[in-house]
Amino acid sequence: MKKIIALLLSILMVCSLAACASKQDTAAATETASTETAASSSEEKTLTMATNVAFPPYEFYENEKPAGIDVEIATAICEKLGYKLDIMDIEFGAILGAVSSGKADFTMAGLTVTDERKQSVDFSTSYATGIQSIVVKEDSPITSADNLYVDGADYQIGVQQDTTGDIYCSDDFGDDHVQRFNKGADAVAALVSGKLDCVVIDNEPAKSFVAANEGLKVLDTAYAVEDYAAAFAKGSELTEPFNKALEELIADGTVQKIVDKYISAD
Repeated sequence: MKKIIALLLSILMVCSLAACASKQDTAAATETASTETAASSSEEKTLTMATNVAFPPYEFYENEKPAGIDVEIATAICEKLGYKLDIMDIEFGAILGAVSSGKADFTMAGLTVTDERKQSVDFSTSYATGIQSIVVKEDSPITSADNLYVDGADYQIGVQQDTTGDIYCSDDFGDDHVQRFNKGADAVAALVSGKLDCVVIDNEPAKSFVAANEGLKVLDTAYAVEDYAAAFAKGSELTEPFNKALEELIADGTVQKIVDKYISAD
């Protein structure tokens, strides 16, 4: 009888231990699943913006972190939509390809809306107006945009590759008169060293480069006026909610406040 009782107690103990182990395994599995779900959710809540962080005041590095007009507007839009912003810093010429291929969700990069670009990406509402300006040395014979069109003039014009400045100047003056650089700062350095006669670049970066390089100036006459917008892959589901958030931020004055923070009314 005692042997039977002892056997029953052993069986009960084994079952109890098995039940505890099962509960622990279930709890561990639940915790692991919750962690994986949270991690997945966190990844889903991030939007990647492709840009070229060398275009002040729209994007530049401050304390080793991307800053500027595009960065702040994109951050405000992402917050409105419930996303975190991740910035992919790449060459300007690779930006549209990154968006079209899905490597980035969108781009804001002082990007001008053009008919050619509309064939490969969808644009948001414009959030800023850009001006293509001409940077020259202070003693340059080039005094206006009209001077560049003088017949027989062998002016060498520096541009940032794949920008509208590159497109416009190549169309207007031919490739023989255009030198392309990966960064606007490199084009300006070539101007300072005497390898170029002028640089055509967006007005705000132009002012920043002139302030940083003695002996240069920005001509008063604009070379071209254009609209900046965000861009998305064709048919992207992000375009509509992003655009709605952007338009709300334009309407409530947030976008203008950000622009005014970096660009004076003067």
